[in-house]
Amino acid sequence: MQKQMLKLTYISLAFLLSACSLTPDQIDETKNWSPSKLYSEAREEMNAGDFTKAIGHFEKLESRYPFGTYAQQAQMEVAYAYYRQGDQPQALAAVERFIKLHPDHPNVDYMYYLRGLINFNDKVSIFDFVSSQDPTERDPKAAREAFDAFKQLTERFPNSKYAPDATARMAYLVNAMAQYDVHVANYYYRRGAYLAAANRAQAAVKNYPGAPAAEGALYVMMKSYEALDLPQLRDDAERVLRTNFPNSVYFSGGPKKYVPWWQVWN
Repeated sequence: MQKQMLKLTYISLAFLLSACSLTPDQIDETKNWSPSKLYSEAREEMNAGDFTKAIGHFEKLESRYPFGTYAQQAQMEVAYAYYRQGDQPQALAAVERFIKLHPDHPNVDYMYYLRGLINFNDKVSIFDFVSSQDPTERDPKAAREAFDAFKQLTERFPNSKYAPDATARMAYLVNAMAQYDVHVANYYYRRGAYLAAANRAQAAVKNYPGAPAAEGALYVMMKSYEALDLPQLRDDAERVLRTNFPNSVYFSGGPKKYVPWWQVWN
């Protein structure tokens, strides 16, 4: 008898612990929600800035109703939510998945545009203000990928409503990539690697014709050839610089470097 009572006690205790373990957070309130309610609630969370919760709702919507009218829209919303959340890898993965699954979707142009935006805004944070780092000094890998995404959009969907903005961003990215080469060329020049500086600056002029950064590149070429005691090449670089940028700041002392007031170490 005592053993039976002990056994019943254990069973009761097990049930009690099981019931207590079901906290409100573990109860899925969305269990019986309709597709429209899941979608509307997800949108509300998105508008409120709770992207984690919005993503959870969208993913449930897609898994529960994979062939419904909301499933494809949910996939697009998930990609955008990850982008707004700052989760670049997840956002890109969601974009690539959508493009692969729905290449003929009427709004697939937006996903190409979003892919460009994700890379365009790569690693932008409040710490960029603290460091005051010029975006053109960053590794241009993301810039190239953003440019390629925007280029695909403009080539495949020239009449897309996103094409004008993509074109404007491509122009910026071309100059940013050229300016990155100028930064590298200046780095070589400051360290006395004049030939490497001249070659990198020349690459910026050649690879990104028409970019405003060519002004700085030509100046680096001019100074590098001067340091290498190559007067003809130096004069050629100066002639091209004066022809294309007759009012260049490099002929009047060079550009002034802006130093924020709070960077006392500079």
